Amino acid sequence: MFIERLWRSLKYECVYLHAFETGSELRPGLGKWIAHYNERRPHTALAGRTPDEAYHDVPTPSGPGLTPDQRANSSAVRMAA
Repeated sequence: MFIERLWRSLKYECVYLHAFETGSELRPGLGKWIAHYNERRPHTALAGRTPDEAYHDVPTPSGPGLTPDQRANSSAVRMAA
């Protein structure tokens, strides 16, 4: 199920939006999106942490600010086009 969601997100948030015309355009675009997905995009299934934070067991910050659900839906965390 995770892989299906990953590929769906990749297609809709990167490939379809940018309509890359060549493989040499596609490669850096995919790399940028995957880096964003792993390093900066919070995931609700990971309690609002990024995959990198979850993998490296970085604790979830506590205190004032956005909840994990708010972070996941925030336009500030979406990849800049």
